[in-house]
Amino acid sequence: MNIHADDQSTQTAEIMRRFNDVFQLQDPSALPSLIAEHCVIENTGPAPDGARHVGRQACVGLWSAIATAPNTRFDLEETFVAGERATIRWRYFTADGNSLRGVNLMRVENGLIVEAMGYVKG
Repeated sequence: MNIHADDQSTQTAEIMRRFNDVFQLQDPSALPSLIAEHCVIENTGPAPDGARHVGRQACVGLWSAIATAPNTRFDLEETFVAGERATIRWRYFTADGNSLRGVNLMRVENGLIVEAMGYVKG
């Protein structure tokens, strides 16, 4: 299916809005409908390359655990979309009150998230 670049950006923006809501609302119930069967996450840790998670079940499991971790939260700083790609800047507050800033580089294919690469400062 060919999608015009503007239509693709609109579709990707909507998927990112729903994805970000998972973390803002700490409700992972939408994740299975947002993630492709062949999705790959390269997580922020451990350094230097981060852990690699492959497949919908692994990705849903990881993101669900992050979204629902007690006494933590994400502050969404910016989401930038260009076609099938998106960049999400965020600040994550840990249970002990510290925080770190990071970015996720996302890619969408056929209306589903297929790739997420996470990076943090420091």
